[in-house]
Amino acid sequence: MPEILGKSPFIILYHRTPFDESYNKDGERIWQDQKSPNGIIPTLRNFFRNKTNGTWIAWKQVESLELAEDEKIQMSNPSPFTLKRIPLTENEVTSFYHVTSKESFWPILHTFPTYFDVNNADWSIFEEVNKRFAKSACNEASPGGTVWVHDYNLWLAPGYIRKSRPDLKIAFFHHTPFPGNDVFAILPWRRMIIESLLCCDKVGFHIPRYTENFSRAANCLLGAERGPKRKVDNKFIGIGSALTEPTVTPWLKYNERQIELVSSPVGTSPDIIQDMIKQANVLSHIDEIKTGTKKSRKLILSASRVDYTKGNEELLLAYERLLERDQSLHGKVVLMLACVSATSGMKIYQETQRSIEETVGRINGKYSLIDWVPVRLSTRRIPYDEMLAWFTQADICWITPLRDGLNLVAKEYVAARKNKGGVLVLSEFTGASVLLDGAVLTNPYSHRRMDDAIETALNMEKDEQNKRMNLMVEAVESYTVKDWADEQMKGLDQ
Repeated sequence: MPEILGKSPFIILYHRTPFDESYNKDGERIWQDQKSPNGIIPTLRNFFRNKTNGTWIAWKQVESLELAEDEKIQMSNPSPFTLKRIPLTENEVTSFYHVTSKESFWPILHTFPTYFDVNNADWSIFEEVNKRFAKSACNEASPGGTVWVHDYNLWLAPGYIRKSRPDLKIAFFHHTPFPGNDVFAILPWRRMIIESLLCCDKVGFHIPRYTENFSRAANCLLGAERGPKRKVDNKFIGIGSALTEPTVTPWLKYNERQIELVSSPVGTSPDIIQDMIKQANVLSHIDEIKTGTKKSRKLILSASRVDYTKGNEELLLAYERLLERDQSLHGKVVLMLACVSATSGMKIYQETQRSIEETVGRINGKYSLIDWVPVRLSTRRIPYDEMLAWFTQADICWITPLRDGLNLVAKEYVAARKNKGGVLVLSEFTGASVLLDGAVLTNPYSHRRMDDAIETALNMEKDEQNKRMNLMVEAVESYTVKDWADEQMKGLDQ
């Protein structure tokens, strides 16, 4: 075993830092909190409240590696822990994250194989970055410590860690979908990826379908033994829609090791959301929405980002068909599409954004009245307090990605609508669709299903809205982000 340089019993590997770095007017570095209380970063950061001498390992972009060293920063909030940043050049970040991760892995994970591009991927850089993360974790970890690795960018890190430090416990959580084996097998590096993940003690996914897809890939590609299936936990809907699974594989065996598989969807913080919507800044945004966008109209909200997986174009076309069919809705309904622009400069995202903007322009040009614009499009990143105000005012939340690992927006909308009614229209290809019994599920690939769903939402009686929303609120409140984190870490400290 190599020399153990650090003394951290708990280590998180995640490419982003736990706080946003900025500088004040005197040039001093300051760390600022993220706006949203429900993002994964605040959740992971809270682990250090009860774990002393923990370490968070992320990256930092540098101009050159010639004199660059790993940066260690002692943090004090929420309690003392170490932030370690691994230097990566601009070329490494581009290759590792924007090209290999986003152009090769992302379309496969979301079952869009026609968007898969392997030609620009530099696998050696992806390996090297994962090795640096793994080496840093090994150097920081105390004997028998726990390393929690996050997401597909660090697929190879568990394998490198296990080889160097067999004493460590390794957990991995997959924040995206995991596709069926026939699609996953398109990746030329499929065997190396699965072998690395099977070096973990625990591998987690949002929902049983992704767990089953992974267990089948491990069985088919490497011959890993699958444990006898069990009935899915009662927090999941077991049958009836595109992503439901009645049973799930609890463990795999490979190379004389047993790997626990866990299906646990990231939750929200309902209590925090309810507290925030009573604050003055949120109430101010609510007044602006009431007197501006909404007035006496029904407000439909959709929130996502510019990405071909998010179904924004399909949603807009469904809205256009709605206005074509029913002229009585003109001036009576408005769609707020909060669609954050992509920042990577990837051509496919630029094309997607151009298509969205052109479709919005066409709808507004065709149907606008003197005092009514049917679609409001925002491509800026809306602050979380403002987004909560939109949640409280939206009569309908229309979330219809073509594929989405979970979709926290759907859960956050439900948490904000407690005792308020409202309708959630949800794609059955989101992980949240097997959690929120009460949503109006739809198939975004079908014009008829999309048309029927939005008309159902617009015409739903208040009593039916309340009945459905109460079911969803109960689901959101019974499994929070804390429950998710506890389930992921359960047993690793033993």
